[in-house]
Amino acid sequence: MKKPIKAVAKRTSLPAERTPVSAISFSTSLTTSIDKWAERNDVHSRSDAIRQLVEKGLAASAKSTPLKADDPETTRKISDIAGKQIDLMSDPTATDDERETRKLRLLRGPREFRPLRKKNKR
Repeated sequence: MKKPIKAVAKRTSLPAERTPVSAISFSTSLTTSIDKWAERNDVHSRSDAIRQLVEKGLAASAKSTPLKADDPETTRKISDIAGKQIDLMSDPTATDDERETRKLRLLRGPREFRPLRKKNKR
């Protein structure tokens, strides 16, 4: 006597309580950094550590607002930040005048592009 074939209901989707798995690969150094972060923050699994880091990154990016280039105050702030970075990277063996000249050239940009920048400001 043959056994009757039982009809098996096919599942069309995952149960609501399960979340989909996303498989990603990281470099060895990034994995090591994640594991160190997890250890410092008392997170017990790499999966939880990655989840928390992604959530923190998304929350931080949502808080930041893009700068408006047409705002004079923003333009001044950008120029100040660029000037400070240039000062950090400048050649210490150059004279003060030479460093200042180089910095000004970098902040103004190439001569060929200056007319284009002035047109865009209007």
